[in-house]
Amino acid sequence: MIQLFKMAFRDLGRNKRRTLLSALAVTVGLGLLVMMSGVLVGEMQGALKNTIQLFSGHIQIRGLNYDENKISLKWEDLIENPQALADTVKGQYPQIVDATPRLVASGIVTRGENSRGVQVIGLDPESEANQVYRQGLIEGEFLAADDREGILIGQPLADKLSLAVGDQINLLVNTSNGNVVEQLFTIRGIYTTNTFGYDESTVFLPLDKAQTITGAEDRASLIFIMLKDKEQAETVAAALQSSNYTVVTWRDMNAMIVQVEDFANAYMTIFYLIVLGITATVVSNTLVMSVFERTREIGILAAIGMKGRRILAQFLVEAALIATIGVIGGIIFGGAITTYFGIYGFPMDISKFGLTGILLENRIYTVLTLDNVIYLSFLTYVVTIVASF
Repeated sequence: MIQLFKMAFRDLGRNKRRTLLSALAVTVGLGLLVMMSGVLVGEMQGALKNTIQLFSGHIQIRGLNYDENKISLKWEDLIENPQALADTVKGQYPQIVDATPRLVASGIVTRGENSRGVQVIGLDPESEANQVYRQGLIEGEFLAADDREGILIGQPLADKLSLAVGDQINLLVNTSNGNVVEQLFTIRGIYTTNTFGYDESTVFLPLDKAQTITGAEDRASLIFIMLKDKEQAETVAAALQSSNYTVVTWRDMNAMIVQVEDFANAYMTIFYLIVLGITATVVSNTLVMSVFERTREIGILAAIGMKGRRILAQFLVEAALIATIGVIGGIIFGGAITTYFGIYGFPMDISKFGLTGILLENRIYTVLTLDNVIYLSFLTYVVTIVASF
């Protein structure tokens, strides 16, 4: 075996440029696979994190007649005494970080000749679950619970309507009795969650003001619950079940993300096959050229008694050496670029496309996972060896 390795090193050294190019093909191929895998994992993890933080929470308590396909403010569709219910469930279950009522309504923001349809969310400004908006404040100040004239808007909406902190806008909003009311609000602050579609179409009012303007009185659309660990959602939801309301978990509300991830994995498989196919072709061509160059040498080895199996083993060892060098280089190369983009990310113009129910950030941060690196390295190594036959 040692003799085979010595001969393989010698033969690969005959044409260093060709050997280097073959190893480089494996390095670049594996590096691309690791990076693209990191993009997919990072995008899906980021989308799930955003959707949970901004839209679904880990658990939601809803009225029995709640219909997620429409925004209803009818009293029979809302939860009565929501703050009392939120305080009760938060006090009973230590797994819950925060439980807070939210009132959701549809509305239109107008400024001069310009207007924009928005989702109006009434929230408790002091709730820990809503601190993501306070942390995302880029201008002005956050809402106060007793503010009767203040509104919080997203940066994309402010840019589109040329709005600034202190400006006044008209808000038309649906009410519980089916009417539409209009009121002048002052922009207290402008926020960003780095999620273009959400920031462009969502405005916030203090819960008390939202309940008053919509005629919901002491009612809310849902109780938004955040947990210490999202994997505890099913257990807590089962304990919260009641005949007075419905309870849904983040898994129930984010089925679209799972479906998109499945589709993305299917497309990534095709990408893997294309990259590995190109890599295998380069390595195969290298070994074929080596065989043609050494036809006379192979004949001499056979003539002096070397078995065909041993000659084949020598070429397999050469392929293994190329694969080893390439895989090591690919791990370093792919790991480096994935780590870099995991820290700094790269921009993605979400305004040009979007998926309903999925909140994608304006910047993607790649995620390097050991499982993917091991799997892709093994796959690349095997394909390189197979290409030598």
